[in-house]
Amino acid sequence: MLSHVQIVCFASCYVIALLLELSRLFFRAPVRLAVTVTFTALGLFLHSVYLVLRSGPDPQQAPPLSSWFDWLLLLAWGVAVVYLISAVRRPAAALGIFMLPLVLALIGLASLFRQVPPFPRGQAMHAWGVIHGSALLLGSVAVMLGFVAGIMYLVQSYRLKHKLPPRQGLRLPSLEWLQQANKNSLLVSSGMLAAGLLSGVILNLAKAGQGMPWTDPVVWTSGILFIWLAIVLVFESCYRPSQQGRKVAYLTLASFVFLALVLGIVLFVPSQHAASPAAGADSQARTPQAGGEG
Repeated sequence: MLSHVQIVCFASCYVIALLLELSRLFFRAPVRLAVTVTFTALGLFLHSVYLVLRSGPDPQQAPPLSSWFDWLLLLAWGVAVVYLISAVRRPAAALGIFMLPLVLALIGLASLFRQVPPFPRGQAMHAWGVIHGSALLLGSVAVMLGFVAGIMYLVQSYRLKHKLPPRQGLRLPSLEWLQQANKNSLLVSSGMLAAGLLSGVILNLAKAGQGMPWTDPVVWTSGILFIWLAIVLVFESCYRPSQQGRKVAYLTLASFVFLALVLGIVLFVPSQHAASPAAGADSQARTPQAGGEG
């Protein structure tokens, strides 16, 4: 059944979610949030399946998701993800009234570009490579900034708890500001790493069997880091006590530990993701010899 998913399938789920959001203007319903989140999550699932089905590797065609039709659908998917997270985190806010029409407008606009030819293969591959590297870099920076904010939060919390005067030259931001910085770092790092992993998967699929194996250490450790951040984000959104105090700081510190482990594996464990300098020098030395023999 999933192989026959069409645009109308997930667009219908978003329309129902929008109607449920609009109904809050006329009456109250205790179960409305649960039903709205359910339809939005179902729409996102079908939306994701549709994008994956369009990502089949074919070396004779343009890379997956490399046309205006695909990009607009991917942009709509991103807005829907942000809405779903926001609806869970801020259930009282009527965000869907403003965000879901944008999702549907992007889907409708994508339909108008369905017959437009895709981008040239080289240009598309370069674009996905830039997105892959930039998103992973920004996600890693967000994790590290969250680590710094977590350390400052714990230091400031300890000082206030023990009623210690601030040391000269060591004035830190307020606990409220640091707490919000920790929460924002979790949200941004999860989103950026998700974009980096998705673009990496698309690049690997586009190489049609010539890319790195899915068992490569960099691939599965990056996946573990993203799963951890996703679990932390859901936990922090649904479990209210984790949104305040030291708990959110501990979560960002743990995320930094996971990132450090991934970076350690990337740097010191053999991987096809990035050849070592010695291996690159060897390959360059061998190339002229091979040409001379030919």
